[in-house]
Amino acid sequence: MSKSAWRRAGVVLTAAAVVTGLAGCQDDGGDKGEKKAAAPAPAPAAPRTQTLGEATKVIRAAYTKTAEAKSAKVRMTMSVTGLGAESGTAEMTGVQGWNPAVMDITTKGSLFTAGDPDAPEQTRMIVLGDVTYMDMGTEKAAERDGKRWMKLDMKAAAEASDDPTAKHRMSGGLGNMNQDPSQQLALLLDSPDLKHVGAEKINGMETQHYKGTLSFEQMLKANKASELIPEKEYDALIAAVKLAGLKGYDTEVWVNEDGYPARMNVDMSMGVGSMKLRADYSDYGAATTVEAPPAEDTFDLLGILKELEELEELEGLEGLEGLEEPTEG
Repeated sequence: MSKSAWRRAGVVLTAAAVVTGLAGCQDDGGDKGEKKAAAPAPAPAAPRTQTLGEATKVIRAAYTKTAEAKSAKVRMTMSVTGLGAESGTAEMTGVQGWNPAVMDITTKGSLFTAGDPDAPEQTRMIVLGDVTYMDMGTEKAAERDGKRWMKLDMKAAAEASDDPTAKHRMSGGLGNMNQDPSQQLALLLDSPDLKHVGAEKINGMETQHYKGTLSFEQMLKANKASELIPEKEYDALIAAVKLAGLKGYDTEVWVNEDGYPARMNVDMSMGVGSMKLRADYSDYGAATTVEAPPAEDTFDLLGILKELEELEELEGLEGLEGLEEPTEG
């Protein structure tokens, strides 16, 4: 596998990690949600527009039921535009668990091929907390002594980054849409403009539609990982986000008659591009026994990229040694 191919693979897996939001606000149903939680209740089916108090009650109840379910089947679609190497589209289907954060999904789309004509049309991805595994297939496995699973530890990647914005993205920040649906509901309760839009039919289900906007600062404060960012880097991150023109996260949820989110949308727009994510949920409480691939079948992407950097440095030094000093006369 060539250097450029490995770098493309790095883009693919990093994009995958960003898409799944694998190291985000997974705070085990923190105090904020518990304080706001109320007794579970189904979404009102009345066609009239609900008051703020009624809407808040529904979202609180949906939070409680979703947090207790801990898992669901999920179908996600994502569109990223104008954000450099990560631009493209993605589709993901499978099972997802929260508390703890796990996923076992099938992925496809340009975000996962990174312009590689040899990339498979779809592939399997496993997420366990901060670590993402991607099945590279039998052909790629032949180039790695039979190891077919590429591994990326996002916490290690964040620690290795000198860029505060990139570091926060990899540790669950800017690119993380907080894919624990219960925590997304808890955050929505903090929106200053939470409102009930009306009744809508989603995937054959009668639902009630709600929406609100969260600022980047609100999302950052809710993210436990941000507490570990040094003050200087935190300030640099805020400055970079403001420079990029991020206004906030537009969040929408459709709550079905059983009181669970049937669909959640999160849109993020900046001066340089946008990210739109839609997640459709079903079968809450679905089994999510997700296990990491056998260690003997995995290889570490960060290790490979580090080897490539060292090789390039060595080649550069060898090139300098080959230069002849100019002669006088």
